[in-house]
Amino acid sequence: MPRKFTPKVVTANHLLEGDVIYLTAKGTWSRRLEDAALYTEEAEANERLNFAATQADILVGAYLADAQAGPDGPEPTHFRETFRTRGPSNYAHGKQVEL
Repeated sequence: MPRKFTPKVVTANHLLEGDVIYLTAKGTWSRRLEDAALYTEEAEANERLNFAATQADILVGAYLADAQAGPDGPEPTHFRETFRTRGPSNYAHGKQVEL
């Protein structure tokens, strides 16, 4: 039996900088999960993932990540995605400097 579709965001890594990026409702990319579009329909999520796949000059490794609606935008539902929102783990740079 197929699994029930759960809400998703489209995420990838920026090709040149390596930062985690998220697809927004406007079709642009943001480094903030809160800016991401949250897809509740499987067909739309797959369509947006296919859109991401056409942008090999901007990103690598696009995929659909589980998320849920939060007061400020999408929030991760899995540890891996929570970890990715915090930036590189080897030393303070990128998002970690801002925190």
